[in-house]
Amino acid sequence: MFPALPFRAATLIRRNFMKQNVKTINKKPLGKRLWNQQYLYLLMLPALFWVIFICYAPMTGIYMAFCNYTPTTNGYFKDLFGAPFVGMEWFKYFFQTDFISIMRNTLATSLLTLLFSFPFPIIIALCLNEVKSVKTKKFVQTASYLPYFISWVIAANIFLTMLSSDGVVNNLLMGLHITKEPILFFQKGPYFWWIIAFANTWKGMGYNAIIYLAAISGIDPGLYEAAEVDGANRWQKMLHITLPTIRPTICILLILAIGGILSTGFEQQLLLQNDSILAYSDVLDTYAYRYGMKNGMYSYGTAVGLFKSVVSFILVLGANGITRKINDSALF
Repeated sequence: MFPALPFRAATLIRRNFMKQNVKTINKKPLGKRLWNQQYLYLLMLPALFWVIFICYAPMTGIYMAFCNYTPTTNGYFKDLFGAPFVGMEWFKYFFQTDFISIMRNTLATSLLTLLFSFPFPIIIALCLNEVKSVKTKKFVQTASYLPYFISWVIAANIFLTMLSSDGVVNNLLMGLHITKEPILFFQKGPYFWWIIAFANTWKGMGYNAIIYLAAISGIDPGLYEAAEVDGANRWQKMLHITLPTIRPTICILLILAIGGILSTGFEQQLLLQNDSILAYSDVLDTYAYRYGMKNGMYSYGTAVGLFKSVVSFILVLGANGITRKINDSALF
């Protein structure tokens, strides 16, 4: 289409040609443009319906947190928008009743989980990167990744069995003469926070380690070769090359972890808790479920869930802003 011209002249001609085509397309009537691209819009319809009906339509339920919703036979939307408006009363009720104990349990479990689940995958990824045997590396990677695919129903039963009075852990402790009698792990509230933290770490560390391994695989091998020429050992290469290079990935995952600090998990809490330690095991998710679904206080449960979502959003924005100022590795 274009003759042999100097590169700069050919580039200018191409740009002008594209601008003229865009102007010509924009001058066409909207109906004709839609008709010309009808198949593209047809391909978009399933995704569009999914976003509207699955993602945005349920968000009308947010209004439930500001009214006294009671389901009847009149239909969901008629009951919702016909319910008496109460404003912030449900939030005030939450702050005046169980807010302190629920937030204590949620933050204790979340911070302990973050303390173990964030550094462990980094350590595993760094260690696997130093392993020279391919078979050993694949075996360890697969073994650490498998718990991620196990249902929490199965995982909870594993922990309940291992930590029971006649389980493996108690037998080992008594066999080593560390304790004289079995420890009732699921009868003492503070132990529950540590159990959930270890369970979350065990289940998710393999998946996060693969993310870090993917980031490590993108490091230029020439950096390691140059470091070897300068006499650097493995520890120095890890400290001065590997860690600084994967720092953006670490920052992004840290931002996401801080944003989910109030989401300590629902299944594991519900499956491992019991009535004797409910004062220590009840977190925002289980609390909202118990009052919202089991007790029929739909508006109250929605208010607790909305509070968690808003605080999590603020935490993501705050962590993202701080990360951007420190090392410019922000999420957005």
